[in-house]
Amino acid sequence: MYDKLTENDIKKMQEEIDYRKLVVRPKELEAVKEARAQGDLSENFEYKAAKQDKNRNESRIRYLEKMIKTAHVISDTSKDDEVGINNTVQVYIEEDDETETYKLVTTVRGNSLKGYVSIDSPLGKAILGHKVGDRVTVKVSDTYSYDLLIKSIENTADDDDELRSY
Repeated sequence: MYDKLTENDIKKMQEEIDYRKLVVRPKELEAVKEARAQGDLSENFEYKAAKQDKNRNESRIRYLEKMIKTAHVISDTSKDDEVGINNTVQVYIEEDDETETYKLVTTVRGNSLKGYVSIDSPLGKAILGHKVGDRVTVKVSDTYSYDLLIKSIENTADDDDELRSY
């Protein structure tokens, strides 16, 4: 895996793991016990659903633990005049004659619906480390790329960002 994660990403993952172990796990185990007590397990939908919920929780815990274990920890600090992680960047896309605003985040926080762009995406890779006024080419594939102009950079906190769940 070796995802690039910040210390804050790891902290949030650990908080989710702790919550799932201390709060969700006991509830799921109790639900399985209650469903098992209802009798015939072969036709007991509640038992199957409770087992699936329990297994889904355990799978998420394992996934997060593996991500933390294999993470490549990166800094979320950047120079004031450079695009870095947790910066909100306004870009002018020349091809479309439009201005767009994106927040550059790590992979686990990427969410295009909220305008969060991963540093591992073509756009994120292209603008990372650039300055206001830089003209950047975003290479989407071998046959398609587009140009944009970085208009502004704003440092924004990432305290309210949530981790993407799979």
